[in-house]
Amino acid sequence: MAVEATEPSGEKLATEPPLSGVRVIDLTMFLAGPFCTMILADLGADVIKIEPPGGESQRNAMKLKADEPDPPSFLGLNRNKRGLVIDLKSDAGRELIHEMVAQSDILVENYRPGVTTKLGIDYETLAAIRPELIYASITGFGDSGPYSQRPGLDLITQGMSGIMSVTGPRGGEPSKAGVAITDLTSGMFGAIGILGAYTARLATGEGQFVTSSLFEAGVSLGIHESAELWGHGSVPGPLGSGHRFAAPYQALRAKDGYLTVGAGTQKLWERFCEAIGQPALAADERFVDNAARMQNLEELEAELEKVLAAEPVEVWVERIIAAGVPAGPILNYEQVLSDPHTIAREMVTEIDHPAAGRIKSLGSPVKLSKVERRAPRPAPLLGEHSDEILAELGLDADRIASLRESGAVA
Repeated sequence: MAVEATEPSGEKLATEPPLSGVRVIDLTMFLAGPFCTMILADLGADVIKIEPPGGESQRNAMKLKADEPDPPSFLGLNRNKRGLVIDLKSDAGRELIHEMVAQSDILVENYRPGVTTKLGIDYETLAAIRPELIYASITGFGDSGPYSQRPGLDLITQGMSGIMSVTGPRGGEPSKAGVAITDLTSGMFGAIGILGAYTARLATGEGQFVTSSLFEAGVSLGIHESAELWGHGSVPGPLGSGHRFAAPYQALRAKDGYLTVGAGTQKLWERFCEAIGQPALAADERFVDNAARMQNLEELEAELEKVLAAEPVEVWVERIIAAGVPAGPILNYEQVLSDPHTIAREMVTEIDHPAAGRIKSLGSPVKLSKVERRAPRPAPLLGEHSDEILAELGLDADRIASLRESGAVA
């Protein structure tokens, strides 16, 4: 059901999403590519997810139960898309892709460099058909450089981009970030690049080639770490939940769990000490300023956790926030997804799926004040919209039947 958007003035609006009428050919699989095209679909683009016969890897490999119609991860990543099955290894399948490109605005793929050239769907080939095409390629390591032909997985690129070297407890073994950070950010950067290229096309009429990679996305997130290396000459290491340049800015143990505290400035530190009933800590020479607190961080943690052990997390969070200091509980995903603020911000939605039934899905973090918000459409069944999409391209019933008979379309 559509939801009317309102401006702060209370005026009701019903504007179409900003990418309405923009057609996207989605040749992606796994996580990074589908996350990129999900962002475009959430912004209103007509994303046509093209899968090989039998379906893409994410649809088949991530099932948690043997009898699931499609895995939850696939359903979450492919909302608001339409589905079409094409065999890109067949001549008729490639011809069909070329016809689709002639009527599309954006194409996104995440094959290893060189594969699209073998398939005849590389940028140079397709740009000759439609110069206005924005062609985005998301890879593990980029389309050049000594690692370009390596297989790129989130785990591998987290390690090679430095993320794992600074994740985990101080002095501990390298740890992977809990979420697939290089997959997701490379997809996000891909979407940003596409939107930038689309804006440029509105001015120039020309398309272009957009690239993003898991490795570069991971490296780009090392803002503080590169500053420490280049500015101080020290190689960054893991800090647990701590901040690289400020303290206390971290997780701390209370009576019944953990809370986070962001008292990284002198004023916030003094307010924090008052809030926990320990004003003397602010004057302690070990903690008198940020440099001293960073130098004596382990002692600081011990002193604070000794105090915080007296009360539960909820009590401390209320007191600390009341003093004007940022703080919050550490929640697990069951708690997060039932939290009243999560619900109020529409970050949990429900979708009716033809095979899975009524399912929950994450909402979009992007809210546009002049855009009507709609409940998302379910991820497509394998080839669900094939006839519909082919008819829109102008193919008659005989041509569609011939494609099906040849196996080019399933």
